[in-house]
Amino acid sequence: MAQGTVQVTHTGTSRWRRRTGEYASLAAALEAAGDGDVLTVAPGTYRENLIVQRAVTLRGPEGSPGSVRIAPVDGVPLTVRASATVQDLHVEGQDSAAPALLVEEGAPELVDVRVVTRSASGIEVRGGARPTVRRCTVDNPAGIGIAVLDGGGGVFEECEVVAAGQAGVAVRGGAHPRLERCRVHHASGSGLSATGEHSGLEAVGCEIYEIKGSGVQITGRAAAHLTNCDVHRTTGDGVTLDTDAVLTLADCHIHDIPENAVDLRSRSVLTLTRSTVRQFGRNGLSVWDPGTRVDANQCEIHDSTGDYPAVWVSDGATAVLDACRVHDVPDALFVLDRGSRVDVVDSDLSQVRNTAVSVSDGATAQLDDCRIREAATGAWFRDHGSGGTLANCTVDAIQTGVIVTKGADPTIDRCTVTSPAEAGFYVSAEGRGTFQGCRVTGSEGYGFHIIDGCRTTLRKCRTERCSRGGYEFAEDGPVVEECTSDESGGIRPGASAAPQPAVQTQSATQTVGLLSQVPDQRAEAPVEEPPARTSQAVLGELDTLVGLESVKREVRALTDMIEVGRRRQEAGLKAASVRRHLVFTGSPGTGKTTVARLYGEILASLGVLDKGHLVEVSRVDLVGEHIGSTAIRTQEAFQRAHGGVLFIDEAYALSPEDSGRDFGREAIDTLVKLMEDQRDAVVVIVAGYTAEMERFLSVNPGVASRFSRTITFSDYVPEELLRIVEQQTDEHEYRLATGTSEALLKYFTALPKGPAFGNGRTARQTFESMVEQHAGRVAQLGEPSTDDLTLLYPEDLPELP
Repeated sequence: MAQGTVQVTHTGTSRWRRRTGEYASLAAALEAAGDGDVLTVAPGTYRENLIVQRAVTLRGPEGSPGSVRIAPVDGVPLTVRASATVQDLHVEGQDSAAPALLVEEGAPELVDVRVVTRSASGIEVRGGARPTVRRCTVDNPAGIGIAVLDGGGGVFEECEVVAAGQAGVAVRGGAHPRLERCRVHHASGSGLSATGEHSGLEAVGCEIYEIKGSGVQITGRAAAHLTNCDVHRTTGDGVTLDTDAVLTLADCHIHDIPENAVDLRSRSVLTLTRSTVRQFGRNGLSVWDPGTRVDANQCEIHDSTGDYPAVWVSDGATAVLDACRVHDVPDALFVLDRGSRVDVVDSDLSQVRNTAVSVSDGATAQLDDCRIREAATGAWFRDHGSGGTLANCTVDAIQTGVIVTKGADPTIDRCTVTSPAEAGFYVSAEGRGTFQGCRVTGSEGYGFHIIDGCRTTLRKCRTERCSRGGYEFAEDGPVVEECTSDESGGIRPGASAAPQPAVQTQSATQTVGLLSQVPDQRAEAPVEEPPARTSQAVLGELDTLVGLESVKREVRALTDMIEVGRRRQEAGLKAASVRRHLVFTGSPGTGKTTVARLYGEILASLGVLDKGHLVEVSRVDLVGEHIGSTAIRTQEAFQRAHGGVLFIDEAYALSPEDSGRDFGREAIDTLVKLMEDQRDAVVVIVAGYTAEMERFLSVNPGVASRFSRTITFSDYVPEELLRIVEQQTDEHEYRLATGTSEALLKYFTALPKGPAFGNGRTARQTFESMVEQHAGRVAQLGEPSTDDLTLLYPEDLPELP
């Protein structure tokens, strides 16, 4: 039913076909019209489901945009199956299972069409259709903005998706559209999404912003090419690639992203050219998995808003940075895991708060003709199997130029370190490395500082104006050939160590690697073996603890998994892998240490751990004052806990929010490696306040992956605090007089629950205060009775703070 008429201008050759006619409905007009005819629709609302099957022009009246509404109660409002022209219409749909405007065949033109709908999709293109869509807008808060499916294509010019309940633009099933100068915003899924083999997407001059999700998501062997596009203000990653996806970004800008600016996984490939990545909360480039690769040329990555490396490459992935700039970030480049590789050529890494280049866990980095400046550490090769080459690079205005530790073995060729605050090159803890033709100038410490008897080779190196000396070797180890220094007048060719080191260091017999077996050098009493009890007996003790019902269930579930796994192994069956490391979150005094002790005893009773004893440490026990000492302290703590549980209280203190040159991160890195290398020997439990522990787990992706589950310890309610006092009363042979229990309950209800509140500790302190008050009262009695000596009264309660 229409609120207007439809005028059809016929273009046929016969006299009848030349005549203009008016029709009361759009359906009647479409039935009468032939190819080439023009249907001019009078203003009004048309409750019809239209199907355009001829090459006609369907348009609203000139000068009245939006005056014609196609708005049926259900189904598809407008279906186009021909190379028609549709112009100046307002399309409204209400069917959540159907599109509002469906293009199924031909190469139609859609011009100045506005789709305001709550449909499965606003505009949907299928099959062999190849429309040209110009200046159209889609407002669909219930579904997809524009969907191109099943081999569809077409060109979208100057279009806008103003709202979408799912993806702004979704491409799948081998479809391949092109977007030119389009805007996609306020979508609740991805801004642009392409998935599936042979699916593709081209976007030129487009803007994607205000997205609740990823700005661009390419997955499942799909491909995309974005040129001169702007992606910003998303809640998820800026760009996500997964499962053999291929993406090219040229002259693009990705910024104001709270998560990763670009995240690639599972053999995806990204080519990034003349593009900028800035103001990201996690990684600028996050590259994971074997076969995944990034090639960046003439790009700039800068102004991180979080505390994560700008470029993260792990799990066997590859990244190439050519003529790029990375600056104003916490760390510039982290590459880790065997098979991972980064090649950096003719690039600048500057204004880096921590480490410019970090190589660990067997990864490789190759830097050629690069410039590193204004960083805490220029490059750090951290552990065994990690290596690569720095060739013809300059490192300026940093704390330490290059650090090599824990068996890492890089080649440093023709590199210059200028004005380091601590050392030009520092090698310790069984680090190796070959330094050829390197130079250190103006160091406030040593030029080359090599300790622990490291087997390092120096050839044709030179130091100048180093405050503490050109070369400092702790003992025999380094091989030095044709090296010179303006302080010493040169080093004798073939010498294995510098003469008379200026600073007294450890003897060779005391030297240990950071991850070697470190004897306990502190005079501590030997750890007593815990009493041998069955797991059920220990669980029985756990059950006697006040409250903690959810904690008890979690521990019992873990115990059951481990016990059944052991029995399956004994029966010759496969046992599910159970990660035993735990995270305890909650306020102080909620029983975390007690449960950790019982958990260790349970694991010992099940044969999972040799001893099950508890070693409790905090930041002060793990973090040292200088480079290398933190790893040694952490190793010592791990050795003390061998066969038992290492309980790290307030673990979040290892990663303070303003970390700067803090060595806590070294403790975390060392822990992660030890937990993997000795996963059957020690169980690690990290504990602390809930919010702070969430931040701690996000610092290093390797940390969160090592822990099986998080157990939350809730604050005690007043009734539970009363039960703790009652237990203390019975244990110490006191009694609560009539009315004292009620007074305690009121006291605990009124007690402020601020940061100083200690839960079970507060309950015990309350009992102790009552005992002190009782003693002061009873001491005044000449001949106290048994009741006098045992009864605690309401007046014995301490005052509320």
